[in-house]
Amino acid sequence: MNSAIKKFYELPWNKRLNALAMESALKKEQLELLKSLKPFSFETADRMVENVIGIFGLPLGVATNFKINGKDFFIPMAIEESSVIAAASNAAKIARKLGGFKAESSEQLMIGQIQLKNAKFEKAKATIARHKALLLRKANECDKVLCKHGGGAKDIEVRKAGKFVVLHLIVDVRDAMGANAVNSMCEAIAPEIEKLCNCHTGLKILSNFAVHRIVKAKAKFSVKELGKKTVQGIIDAWKFACADPFRAVTHNKGIMNGIDAVAIATGNDFRAIEAGAHAFASKSGKYKPLTKYSIDGSGNLVGEIELPVQVGIVGGGTKINPMAQLSIKLLGVKSAKELAEIIASVGLAQNFAALKALATEGIQRGHMKLHAENLAVQAGAKGKQIKKIAERMINAGKISEEQARKFLEELK
Repeated sequence: MNSAIKKFYELPWNKRLNALAMESALKKEQLELLKSLKPFSFETADRMVENVIGIFGLPLGVATNFKINGKDFFIPMAIEESSVIAAASNAAKIARKLGGFKAESSEQLMIGQIQLKNAKFEKAKATIARHKALLLRKANECDKVLCKHGGGAKDIEVRKAGKFVVLHLIVDVRDAMGANAVNSMCEAIAPEIEKLCNCHTGLKILSNFAVHRIVKAKAKFSVKELGKKTVQGIIDAWKFACADPFRAVTHNKGIMNGIDAVAIATGNDFRAIEAGAHAFASKSGKYKPLTKYSIDGSGNLVGEIELPVQVGIVGGGTKINPMAQLSIKLLGVKSAKELAEIIASVGLAQNFAALKALATEGIQRGHMKLHAENLAVQAGAKGKQIKKIAERMINAGKISEEQARKFLEELK
């Protein structure tokens, strides 16, 4: 696969699809699904959520130029915000020149929490330690299929949270996001814990703070491509985020632009990823950026990201939604681990692109170009008129629907 298709964004729709067909493993029926602009049926939607009255659409775009761990990828991104996909593609193009992204992830371990009420910490901790093997065995009886594939409950931790004792059940969820498996295991062993510890149990539920499911990605961006002034500008922008949580929140929001878009496209729970990511950003007691930047011995900019990414390629919306299946097929991923590494790399690319724009031309130029085109359409422009009117508005520094209507009248 070669994801560096020259001027992909300029291709007509049918030629974009043809290019994807040539370079990916998409099947004929999946290409037809893209052409239909009908993601799935009412019956599918009605199985997914309650009280269905329709299907709400998002644009599905493809980020190009990504090379991750030596392999090319087209990145499906479902998002309504303009310039995000273009920015990710451009960042990947720059990173590609020095080898692309290098990513790694830990085991696919999730935490299930059981709240113990009226239990003494030290006594409960000792009791649970003595019976750990029994509890793990009972947990694993809940999901023999998961255990068959090498997953299952692997360990138990006990900690204090205020006046409560909390048991953490550590579960290897393999290629699933894991919520259902973990919740079932927690509920299954709770009665045994009550008997062993002579206590009552409260909540039994997965934690989205997936501290055992960490992903790291790294890339170099050439100083020859960027220039020393831009490299230093990006470093200074990152240091600003390190020093100020008000900046760090928006810094991390830009990261999540990319991460959420891929999560949505692949049918994953972007809200869980968001919650875990922002908790991870606050683990020091102060809200910090999820990325860091430095300059290597050759003067190149080095970007890094580290965060929890809990995603799956089996179960849940990934299996029900045909568009999610299409996105997984387009990516060609074979494991949740690989998908998580891709997602982290996209987050880093998105952040680099935002900081580059802020350090040079400002963030608005790319945003306003597409905003101007949208206003031209709202004013009634069609075909080639759209770009002409958008360019005139940008050059005049007057971007509004009223101005678009004025320029449209002049063109007529």
